[in-house]
Amino acid sequence: MSDHVVPHFHNDAGVSVIEIGSQEFMCVGANPPFDHPHVFLDLGNDSEIICPYCSTLYRFAPDLAAGEARPPECVLKDKVA
Repeated sequence: MSDHVVPHFHNDAGVSVIEIGSQEFMCVGANPPFDHPHVFLDLGNDSEIICPYCSTLYRFAPDLAAGEARPPECVLKDKVA
């Protein structure tokens, strides 16, 4: 098992740009149960990418740590009972 976790982000807030500190991540669209298929996105050498499902623009921000986002509420948190 890998201990590397791919961060997941959502755009419930409907912001035009989400800045992220990860270059590989998953977009879920909105918080479940209103999410779209979880799509893996890889920035590669680019600094921006658009989700093909929800058209959210993600922009790499080197001042953020991996898994962080601006606005911070766009990070998908596990809801453990």
